[in-house]
Amino acid sequence: MRREKGFTLVEVIIATFISTLMLMAIYTAVNTSQTTSGQIERRVAAQQDARGALELMAMEIQMASYNPTLSNIIWVDPNSCTNQSLNLTYRGIQVAGPNSMTIEMDINGSGSVASNAVIPNPNETIQYAYNATDQYITRTTNCSSVTQPFLGGPAANADSRTVLVVNNTAGPNNTPIPVFRYYDGNGNLLSPDGTGSIGAGIPNIRRVEIRLVADTYSTDKNGSRRRITYSTSVIPRNHSLPTF
Repeated sequence: MRREKGFTLVEVIIATFISTLMLMAIYTAVNTSQTTSGQIERRVAAQQDARGALELMAMEIQMASYNPTLSNIIWVDPNSCTNQSLNLTYRGIQVAGPNSMTIEMDINGSGSVASNAVIPNPNETIQYAYNATDQYITRTTNCSSVTQPFLGGPAANADSRTVLVVNNTAGPNNTPIPVFRYYDGNGNLLSPDGTGSIGAGIPNIRRVEIRLVADTYSTDKNGSRRRITYSTSVIPRNHSLPTF
Protein backbone atom coordinates (compact mmCIF):
# COMPACT_ATOMS: atom_id res chain seq x y z
CA MET A 1 0.00 0.00 0.00
CA ARG A 2 2.89 2.35 0.67
CA ARG A 3 3.96 1.97 -2.95
CA GLU A 4 0.47 3.02 -4.25
CA LYS A 5 0.27 6.67 -5.52
CA GLY A 6 -2.86 8.83 -4.98
CA PHE A 7 -4.19 12.17 -3.72
CA THR A 8 -4.36 13.23 -0.16
CA LEU A 9 -7.53 14.76 1.27
CA VAL A 10 -5.85 18.16 1.37
CA GLU A 11 -4.96 17.93 -2.33
CA VAL A 12 -8.54 16.96 -3.22
CA ILE A 13 -9.92 19.92 -1.26
CA ILE A 14 -7.48 22.32 -2.93
CA ALA A 15 -8.31 20.96 -6.39
CA THR A 16 -12.04 21.25 -5.70
CA PHE A 17 -11.60 24.82 -4.48
CA ILE A 18 -9.62 25.81 -7.57
CA SER A 19 -12.17 24.14 -9.87
CA THR A 20 -14.98 26.00 -8.12
CA LEU A 21 -13.19 29.31 -8.60
CA MET A 22 -12.67 28.56 -12.29
CA LEU A 23 -16.34 27.64 -12.77
CA MET A 24 -17.43 30.82 -10.99
CA ALA A 25 -15.14 32.90 -13.21
CA ILE A 26 -16.49 31.23 -16.35
CA TYR A 27 -20.10 31.76 -15.21
CA THR A 28 -19.44 35.43 -14.42
CA ALA A 29 -17.81 35.98 -17.80
CA VAL A 30 -20.67 34.30 -19.68
CA ASN A 31 -23.33 36.15 -17.68
CA THR A 32 -21.57 39.51 -18.21
CA SER A 33 -21.26 38.78 -21.92
CA GLN A 34 -24.97 37.96 -22.22
CA THR A 35 -25.97 41.06 -20.26
CA THR A 36 -23.71 43.30 -22.35
CA SER A 37 -24.97 41.72 -25.56
CA GLY A 38 -28.59 42.33 -24.53
CA GLN A 39 -27.85 45.95 -23.65
CA ILE A 40 -26.15 46.51 -27.00
CA GLU A 41 -29.09 44.96 -28.86
CA ARG A 42 -31.60 47.17 -27.02
CA ARG A 43 -29.44 50.23 -27.63
CA VAL A 44 -29.17 49.46 -31.34
CA ALA A 45 -32.95 48.94 -31.53
CA ALA A 46 -33.51 52.30 -29.82
CA GLN A 47 -31.15 54.06 -32.22
CA GLN A 48 -32.77 52.45 -35.25
CA ASP A 49 -36.26 53.42 -34.05
CA ALA A 50 -35.27 57.04 -33.40
CA ARG A 51 -33.41 57.39 -36.68
CA GLY A 52 -36.19 55.74 -38.67
CA ALA A 53 -38.80 57.98 -37.05
CA LEU A 54 -36.80 61.10 -37.86
CA GLU A 55 -36.32 60.07 -41.49
CA LEU A 56 -40.03 59.40 -42.01
CA MET A 57 -41.03 62.67 -40.35
CA ALA A 58 -38.56 64.56 -42.53
CA MET A 59 -39.79 62.87 -45.71
CA GLU A 60 -43.45 63.61 -45.00
CA ILE A 61 -42.89 67.19 -43.83
CA GLN A 62 -40.88 67.83 -46.98
CA MET A 63 -44.03 66.98 -48.96
CA ALA A 64 -46.20 69.49 -47.08
CA SER A 65 -48.30 71.67 -49.44
CA TYR A 66 -47.78 69.34 -52.41
CA ASN A 67 -50.49 70.48 -54.82
CA PRO A 68 -50.08 69.12 -58.37
CA THR A 69 -53.48 70.45 -59.54
CA LEU A 70 -52.55 74.00 -58.46
CA SER A 71 -55.83 74.42 -56.60
CA ASN A 72 -56.00 77.10 -53.92
CA ILE A 73 -59.03 75.67 -52.11
CA ILE A 74 -58.05 72.06 -51.39
CA TRP A 75 -56.79 72.59 -47.83
CA VAL A 76 -59.04 71.27 -45.08
CA ASP A 77 -59.77 71.97 -41.44
CA PRO A 78 -57.23 69.83 -39.53
CA ASN A 79 -59.86 69.06 -36.90
CA SER A 80 -62.32 67.45 -39.30
CA CYS A 81 -60.59 66.65 -42.61
CA THR A 82 -63.92 67.30 -44.36
CA ASN A 83 -64.60 71.03 -44.03
CA GLN A 84 -62.52 73.56 -45.90
CA SER A 85 -59.80 75.22 -43.87
CA LEU A 86 -60.50 78.66 -42.46
CA ASN A 87 -56.86 79.49 -43.11
CA LEU A 88 -56.24 78.70 -46.77
CA THR A 89 -53.05 80.78 -46.74
CA TYR A 90 -51.56 78.21 -44.36
CA ARG A 91 -51.82 75.75 -47.23
CA GLY A 92 -50.33 72.35 -46.35
CA ILE A 93 -49.05 73.35 -42.90
CA GLN A 94 -52.23 73.92 -40.97
CA VAL A 95 -50.70 73.60 -37.49
CA ALA A 96 -47.13 74.50 -36.58
CA GLY A 97 -46.28 74.42 -32.89
CA PRO A 98 -43.18 73.47 -30.91
CA ASN A 99 -44.53 69.98 -30.17
CA SER A 100 -47.24 69.49 -32.76
CA MET A 101 -47.42 69.80 -36.52
CA THR A 102 -50.22 69.04 -38.98
CA ILE A 103 -49.36 68.79 -42.65
CA GLU A 104 -51.48 68.25 -45.75
CA MET A 105 -50.54 67.12 -49.26
CA ASP A 106 -52.41 65.97 -52.36
CA ILE A 107 -50.37 62.83 -52.94
CA ASN A 108 -52.75 61.13 -55.38
CA GLY A 109 -53.36 64.29 -57.40
CA SER A 110 -57.13 64.13 -56.93
CA GLY A 111 -57.46 67.87 -56.38
CA SER A 112 -58.61 67.31 -52.81
CA VAL A 113 -57.19 66.30 -49.45
CA ALA A 114 -60.64 65.95 -47.85
CA SER A 115 -61.28 62.52 -46.35
CA ASN A 116 -64.68 60.94 -46.97
CA ALA A 117 -66.25 57.68 -48.08
CA VAL A 118 -65.85 58.59 -51.74
CA ILE A 119 -62.28 59.87 -51.58
CA PRO A 120 -60.59 58.51 -48.45
CA ASN A 121 -57.21 60.06 -49.38
CA PRO A 122 -55.13 58.03 -46.92
CA ASN A 123 -52.12 59.77 -45.39
CA GLU A 124 -52.81 63.14 -47.02
CA THR A 125 -53.45 64.81 -43.66
CA ILE A 126 -50.90 63.87 -41.01
CA GLN A 127 -50.43 65.12 -37.48
CA TYR A 128 -47.33 64.59 -35.39
CA ALA A 129 -47.65 65.37 -31.69
CA TYR A 130 -45.43 64.96 -28.64
CA ASN A 131 -46.98 63.47 -25.51
CA ALA A 132 -44.78 64.91 -22.77
CA THR A 133 -46.56 62.97 -20.02
CA ASP A 134 -45.73 59.50 -21.33
CA GLN A 135 -42.79 60.78 -23.39
CA TYR A 136 -43.54 59.53 -26.87
CA ILE A 137 -44.43 60.82 -30.35
CA THR A 138 -47.78 60.07 -31.96
CA ARG A 139 -48.75 60.05 -35.62
CA THR A 140 -52.38 60.53 -36.64
CA THR A 141 -53.78 60.43 -40.17
CA ASN A 142 -57.00 61.82 -41.66
CA CYS A 143 -58.07 63.54 -38.44
CA SER A 144 -58.69 60.21 -36.76
CA SER A 145 -59.59 60.23 -33.08
CA VAL A 146 -57.22 57.30 -32.60
CA THR A 147 -53.62 58.39 -32.13
CA GLN A 148 -50.97 55.82 -32.99
CA PRO A 149 -47.68 55.59 -31.09
CA PHE A 150 -44.94 56.51 -33.52
CA LEU A 151 -41.78 56.72 -31.42
CA GLY A 152 -41.97 55.26 -27.95
CA GLY A 153 -45.38 54.48 -26.51
CA PRO A 154 -47.79 54.81 -23.61
CA ALA A 155 -46.65 53.74 -20.17
CA ALA A 156 -49.21 50.93 -20.29
CA ASN A 157 -47.36 49.40 -23.27
CA ALA A 158 -44.01 49.02 -21.53
CA ASP A 159 -43.19 45.78 -23.36
CA SER A 160 -43.15 47.54 -26.73
CA ARG A 161 -41.20 50.64 -25.69
CA THR A 162 -37.61 51.04 -26.83
CA VAL A 163 -37.17 54.74 -26.05
CA LEU A 164 -38.46 57.57 -23.92
CA VAL A 165 -38.69 60.84 -25.88
CA VAL A 166 -37.37 63.29 -23.28
CA ASN A 167 -37.59 66.60 -25.15
CA ASN A 168 -39.64 67.97 -22.24
CA THR A 169 -36.63 67.90 -19.89
CA ALA A 170 -33.61 67.66 -22.19
CA GLY A 171 -32.57 71.32 -22.18
CA PRO A 172 -30.34 73.14 -19.68
CA ASN A 173 -31.70 72.91 -16.13
CA ASN A 174 -34.34 70.44 -17.35
CA THR A 175 -35.93 72.94 -19.72
CA PRO A 176 -37.90 71.71 -22.76
CA ILE A 177 -36.40 71.36 -26.21
CA PRO A 178 -39.01 71.85 -28.96
CA VAL A 179 -39.51 68.94 -31.33
CA PHE A 180 -40.15 71.45 -34.14
CA ARG A 181 -38.60 74.85 -34.87
CA TYR A 182 -39.62 76.98 -37.84
CA TYR A 183 -37.58 79.50 -39.83
CA ASP A 184 -38.40 81.99 -42.55
CA GLY A 185 -36.46 82.58 -45.75
CA ASN A 186 -33.95 84.82 -43.96
CA GLY A 187 -33.20 82.22 -41.32
CA ASN A 188 -35.19 83.99 -38.61
CA LEU A 189 -36.87 81.81 -35.99
CA LEU A 190 -40.66 82.04 -36.14
CA SER A 191 -41.97 82.18 -32.57
CA PRO A 192 -45.29 80.67 -31.38
CA ASP A 193 -48.11 82.99 -30.44
CA GLY A 194 -50.42 82.67 -27.45
CA THR A 195 -52.13 79.63 -28.98
CA GLY A 196 -48.91 77.61 -29.02
CA SER A 197 -48.71 77.77 -32.83
CA ILE A 198 -46.80 80.22 -34.97
CA GLY A 199 -50.20 81.08 -36.50
CA ALA A 200 -49.95 83.90 -39.00
CA GLY A 201 -46.28 83.09 -39.53
CA ILE A 202 -47.09 79.72 -41.12
CA PRO A 203 -47.09 81.03 -44.73
CA ASN A 204 -43.53 82.26 -44.13
CA ILE A 205 -42.12 78.85 -43.16
CA ARG A 206 -39.17 77.94 -45.35
CA ARG A 207 -37.33 75.49 -43.13
CA VAL A 208 -38.36 73.13 -40.35
CA GLU A 209 -35.90 71.82 -37.82
CA ILE A 210 -36.80 68.52 -36.16
CA ARG A 211 -35.03 67.41 -33.00
CA LEU A 212 -35.68 64.17 -31.15
CA VAL A 213 -34.01 63.59 -27.79
CA ALA A 214 -34.57 60.05 -26.55
CA ASP A 215 -33.35 57.85 -23.72
CA THR A 216 -33.18 54.10 -24.09
CA TYR A 217 -36.11 52.62 -22.21
CA SER A 218 -33.99 49.78 -20.85
CA THR A 219 -31.36 50.67 -18.29
CA ASP A 220 -27.82 49.33 -18.11
CA LYS A 221 -26.38 47.40 -15.17
CA ASN A 222 -25.85 50.68 -13.31
CA GLY A 223 -29.48 51.66 -13.73
CA SER A 224 -28.62 54.40 -16.25
CA ARG A 225 -30.15 55.11 -19.66
CA ARG A 226 -28.24 56.02 -22.79
CA ARG A 227 -29.28 59.27 -24.49
CA ILE A 228 -29.78 59.58 -28.23
CA THR A 229 -30.16 62.92 -30.02
CA TYR A 230 -31.09 63.12 -33.68
CA SER A 231 -31.89 66.30 -35.59
CA THR A 232 -32.35 67.37 -39.17
CA SER A 233 -33.57 70.34 -41.18
CA VAL A 234 -36.31 70.00 -43.77
CA ILE A 235 -37.14 72.40 -46.58
CA PRO A 236 -40.84 72.03 -47.55
CA ARG A 237 -40.26 73.19 -51.12
CA ASN A 238 -43.91 73.07 -52.15
CA HIS A 239 -44.87 75.36 -49.29
CA SER A 240 -42.61 78.10 -50.60
CA LEU A 241 -44.18 78.18 -54.06
CA PRO A 242 -46.34 81.21 -54.90
CA THR A 243 -49.96 81.08 -53.75
CA PHE A 244 -52.19 80.01 -56.61
